[in-house]
Parts: sequence; C-alpha cells; structure tokens
Amino acid sequence: MALPFLYVAFVRLLQLLRLRRRERDELAIEVVMLRHEVAILRRQVNRPSLRPADRAVLAGLSRLVSKAGRGRFFVQPETLLRWHRDLVRRRWTYRRARSGRPALPAGTVQLVLGLATENPTWGYRRIQGELTTMGIRLAPSSVWAILRRHGVEPSPRRSGPTWSEFLRAQATTMLACDFFHVDTVLLRRLYVLFFIELDTRRVHLSGITTSPVGAWVTQQARNLSFVLADQARPRTCLIRDRDAKFTASFDEVFATEGIRIIRTPIRSPRANAFAERFVGTARRECLDRLLVFHRAQLDTILSEFVDHYNRHRPHRSLGQQAPVAVRMTPQRISHPDPARLRRSDKLGGLIHEYRLVA
Repeated sequence: MALPFLYVAFVRLLQLLRLRRRERDELAIEVVMLRHEVAILRRQVNRPSLRPADRAVLAGLSRLVSKAGRGRFFVQPETLLRWHRDLVRRRWTYRRARSGRPALPAGTVQLVLGLATENPTWGYRRIQGELTTMGIRLAPSSVWAILRRHGVEPSPRRSGPTWSEFLRAQATTMLACDFFHVDTVLLRRLYVLFFIELDTRRVHLSGITTSPVGAWVTQQARNLSFVLADQARPRTCLIRDRDAKFTASFDEVFATEGIRIIRTPIRSPRANAFAERFVGTARRECLDRLLVFHRAQLDTILSEFVDHYNRHRPHRSLGQQAPVAVRMTPQRISHPDPARLRRSDKLGGLIHEYRLVA
C-alpha cells in the first residue's frame, strides 16, 4: 500500500508544479521528453538507416546547434565528413572495363550447340574442327566451356539413352505380381493375386481365395499366360517377392513363355514398388471405405474397381491418361460447357466417372 500512495503523491506533486509554471515552459518539458525517448531508442538501434534527404536536413540543422548541444546530437562532425567523402567517391567513379577474355558471339554459341545436338557422337574437339573448316577460329576449351555451360553431356553419354529413357524402355517388357489380403466382417481373410504391366500400369486381377496354395497360384499363372499370348508386345521379366506361395511350378509356367523371374530382396517391398502402389490405391480409394461380407462380394467389388482403374482413372506417369487409353489422346476442348457434363457412378456411388457428351 505504501508504494501506490507514494506514486500518487508524486504525480500530484508534478501536476502542482506544472500549474505553477508558465505555459511557455511546456515546450521545454516536451523537449526533455523527446531527448529521453531518443536516448531509449539509441539503446535499441546500433546504427540508424538514413536516406540522402535525412542527411541533408541533419547536416543543415547541425549548423544551428550550439557547440554545447552538439554532444547530444547523434550526427557528429566525423559523420558529416564521411558523408562528404562518400559523395566525392561516387561522383568520380568510372565504369571499369571488363577483364578476361571477350564474350563469344551469340551466333557462335548457337552453332556449337546445334552441331552437338545434331551429332551426338561428336566430342568438343570434333566440333571445334568442324567450325575451323567453316572459317570459325575457336579454341577447343571454349567449345568445351559452351557445352558444359548449357548442360550438354560429353559425347559418349550424349549418344546413349538417358536414365528415364532406359527405365521406360525396360518397363515395356516387365510384369510384376503380388498378393494382398482383405478381412471380411466375420474376420475371414481373403487373399487376392494380381499382375500389373509396368509400362501401361494395366492390372490383371487373377483370383481370390481363402487358401492360396501352390497349385492354385500355378493355375492363375497359366490363365495369365493365355492372356499375354494375345498381346503384340512380349514380356520378358516378372518381378515377384520371395513368398512361399510362389512355387517352382509357378516360375516354370513363365519360363516356358520366355519370361525370366526376378525375385526381390528379402523384406524389401520398395523393390516391387509398382505392385505396392496399386495395393495402396485399391485400399485408399475402395477397400478401406467398404465392408466385405464374403468372397463373391469382394470379387464383384475388385472387378469393378480394376475396370475403373484400367479404363478411366488417370495416372500421372502416363500423362494423366488411363492404362487402356494410354495412346489415345482426347480432343482438346477450349471452352467446356458445364451443361454437357455427365457422371457415372461406380461401386454404388463410391467412385465417380465424368465425361462431356456431344
């Protein structure tokens, strides 16, 4: 209670003293307050940022301040001298000539890049020699620097396929297969076997069973071999994991068709990434949103979902096209009419398909 009383008494005393002073002293009090505020700001800001106009105003006002008052002025004589030296330095600064070799003409650079693009087997010395026959004198190091600056690989790497081209070419002859399970409402586990083509992402649903024994898996392999025999592009490799359900007879079915079996490392699901990605898609978009009662219902659900997956669902790796229509480019529509939009429901409205009618 003593501190609040003393504070109130101090405030009242100041008010009394103020009433006894003249009005012209208010300006002096305001100046004292502003000086104290400046002192507080100096403790927070190490070096203020001044514009040229601020410097001109402060330099002019400093001439009106007495020597005694200049000590409290944050712009000191040394500061004014430094500002003047900066003005002189900027006034007499000349543009320096560029050092080093002169820049190559744009036409020469385009010629080098054009020869490298049209002749993938040419190295930088071969390109330099070809330019010399046309009367263009250029050092071999300059040709090498141009190619490197524009991201052109050396001739052995430039003539061969890129990693994306190599992997895409390999995928055109490869298959992958895997199992995934679904638990029914009565906690009965059903196993689903599927195959996927790596180039088109087309899925073949082989079968659903409660006991995936070796004989059943081998029969599903025979059924798929009949489907693959009708395709124009032969398959040469099949990726599978080391599950005991894939027996030697299963591998023999594909070996007779000229398909080599590639087994993934132990506990490495990423080695069979395409199959694992399909399993994740099927669970997120379909199976995790439904309750399955028996095998026949699961067969109907997966058959309809796989049909949607193959014929309509867009894939980013295929340029937002469906696996079956991967080589069919739809006609571009610049001004679509919302009234022409039609929707088809799949799986009782769980999945929607859209199209524009004529």
